[in-house]
Amino acid sequence: MDIREDLEYTREHEWIRREDDGSLTVGITDYAQDQLGDVVFVEVRPVETDVTAGDMIAEVESTKSVAEVYSPVAGKILNVNENLMEQPELVNSDPYGDGWFAGIAVDGEIDDSGWLSPEEYKDLTE
Repeated sequence: MDIREDLEYTREHEWIRREDDGSLTVGITDYAQDQLGDVVFVEVRPVETDVTAGDMIAEVESTKSVAEVYSPVAGKILNVNENLMEQPELVNSDPYGDGWFAGIAVDGEIDDSGWLSPEEYKDLTE
């Protein structure tokens, strides 16, 4: 299982990357995509959608189940990975790269107190 040292994680198996402009990019972890199996459909909420921490920002359908991806912060969806609509398998083949879901412009201060470090996420998934 691939756990990147330059990312932060949630207990719901999202990864979070802090961008230089203060926004966050969100995807699901290698562990999550492995548990889902082959991803066959992805739907991401539209750009400009206001979200609060814990709101669903995407739905992922696989051959095994349906899962939701949640926003780790309050803000506005800044951009979405349009490639996932035509190539949902990118979630499986490159979860930390081309398989990202959305960028979020953060509203106010980031409350990362519930996020996990790579070491804590590894402990969670073992």
